[in-house]
Formats: sequence, C-alpha cells, structure tokens
Amino acid sequence: MQAVFGSPGRYVQGAGALDLLGEHVARLGRDAVLVADSMVMAMIGERVGRLCSAAAVALRSVGFDEGLTPQLVARLVDELGGTAPAVIIAAGGGRSIDAGKALADHYRAPVITVPTVASNDAPTSKNYVLYDEQHRLLAVRHLSYSPVCVIADTALISQAPAQMLLAGIGDAISKSFEAAQCAAALQGRNMFGTRPLLSAQALARECHRVLVADAQGALAVAGSGQPDAAFERVVEATILMSGLGFESGGLSIAHALTRGLSTLREARRAAHGLQVAYGLLVQLELEQRTDGARAEIEALYRQIGLPLSLNGLGLGDATREELEAAAELSLAAPHMKNFSRELSAADIADAMQVVEARALATLR
Repeated sequence: MQAVFGSPGRYVQGAGALDLLGEHVARLGRDAVLVADSMVMAMIGERVGRLCSAAAVALRSVGFDEGLTPQLVARLVDELGGTAPAVIIAAGGGRSIDAGKALADHYRAPVITVPTVASNDAPTSKNYVLYDEQHRLLAVRHLSYSPVCVIADTALISQAPAQMLLAGIGDAISKSFEAAQCAAALQGRNMFGTRPLLSAQALARECHRVLVADAQGALAVAGSGQPDAAFERVVEATILMSGLGFESGGLSIAHALTRGLSTLREARRAAHGLQVAYGLLVQLELEQRTDGARAEIEALYRQIGLPLSLNGLGLGDATREELEAAAELSLAAPHMKNFSRELSAADIADAMQVVEARALATLR
C-alpha cells in the first residue's frame, strides 16, 4: 500500500505574520471571502480588508455566531450569492476555521487559515466537523487537499486567554501516543486512509517533547499579547506538529473517546482539548503500560491544570451505566481500530473507572 503524508502548502508563524496575508492571497486570485465569527470579525476584519486592498484583492466577508451546522453553511453560501471566490480566508478558532473549510469544500476553492487562538490543530488539517442543531457530532468531512497556507500570528494568538492554550495543549499532548498506537495496529490508518509514515510519528514525538518542556512557561504569558520563545514553541507544537502528527500519523483511543464524552451531561460542555486530555489517561490505562509515561503525563496535568478525572470535565458523579454508554458510542469512531487489540465497551468503561479511582486516591 502507498503511504500518504499531507500538510499545508505554507506555514508562517511569528508576531506580525498577519501582515503577510495579502501577498499570500494574491498568489491565488484577486477575490477572496473572509469567514469568521463576529468576535474575530470585529478583531481583525478591517485589518484583513486593508491588507487585501493593498494587494489588489477584492474582499467579501461573512460572519456568524451559531454552531457549525449544514444549515449555517447553506446560509453563508446564500449570502455570498452565485459567484465563487478564488480563495477562502478562515480566521479564528476551530469553529470559524471549520466554517471556512466548509465553504472551501462547497466552492472547491483553496483555503488560507488564520488562527487567532492555539486551542486546537484545525488550521493545518483538511478535516472539518459538522454538528446538528443540538450540537451533536453529525459528520467529519474532508477537503480534497490541505489548507494552502496557515498564518499563525503569535501577537494575536498570545492575546487569547490561557484557558484556550490549555485546551490546545490537551489536544496535542495525546498525539505521540495515538500515532504510536496507529503504527502498531494491524489495521492502523491515518486520516488519508494509509499506513502512517515515520516522519509523522517523529513530529508527534517532538510535539510531546516541546509540551513537556515548555507548556508551563507558555501558559504563563498567554493572554499578555507578548509572545516569548517558549510560547512560540508551544504554538508550533499545538498547531503545526500536532496537526501533522494526527493527520498523517493517525488517531487512536484518546480522540475516539470524545464521541462518548461529548454526550455525558456536564462533560459535554468541556473544551475538546480537555476531553482529549482525559481520553489519553484512559488510553494509557488500556495500553497497560509499565514505563514511566503515565506518571509523566499525570505530573504534567497537575502542573498545568489538565483534567485527571471526569470531575475535571465537570462531571464528578458519572454512573457505570453512563460510562458504558459513552464507551459504546466511542466504539463507533474509526480511530478505535488504531489500537493494538480489539476493545469492548466494558474494557473502556473499566479503564475509565480505574482512571477515576486513581484520581480519587491521590486526593486522599
């Protein structure tokens, strides 16, 4: 079988990187659409307009505030009318970037992503997620190609609250373990449907190393608008290394478990990255590891505030029945196949109970 490694055409990171947006858009065409939620539109909409105008690019904008549903995509398409843009600019957090990808998919147009937070690795990925009106996962869809360019302006990203970066760290810290399981599994496949290449695993491991070394320092300056070297490294890890590591390296239990966690009462309100961080603890338990990986992860979680139990996701009284129901839903995720052995819902629920008991024991 052929193996595939995918990535954005260009990745640009640093304070003031947004100033380069106009020239990158102009290489693709002379008309663009900016997609962002209302908060991000107010933050950078005028600036993006000026940058595009200086590069002789005509710009239209569409904004929104609701969840990303097929109905929202249809409304945005209707607002834009019948003229397909040459390029889509998707700016903001995961929801805005996924909305931009959905429009890019509709128009078969290239997309440039401009993250204003480092809460996830959506900016580098070809995937986007649609939800129903009750914010339940409806579909994971894929662009034909990865974003043509990612512009990560760390002067902007460092203005976002530390809690946003913490979610990005939670989403990224699992990637080395998930990529390793995908590579070890007999039927392991990455997001391109092929066996992962070694380069993706190497990126996932480097992502892990950076986060262990620099997460605390980066969180200390998050929200200040003053990115330092540690912050730059963690942004690269949470957006670029994590994104390439998961898409080309593959996902496993930690991400699969979010299918079930997103239905559990209070836990469903927790940020995706916090759910993934908890899912990693369950995955490590299922791996039955005897090395120091679990102790290292738990120490990092205590140091920076990632959840060590469901209580950290807002759910301190989950029943066995709820755990089994969440496990059953998670089994339907394709990433469950990227594991060294076949699992049952009872296996997963058992592991969740062990994680809960261990966290409770440390509090006594």
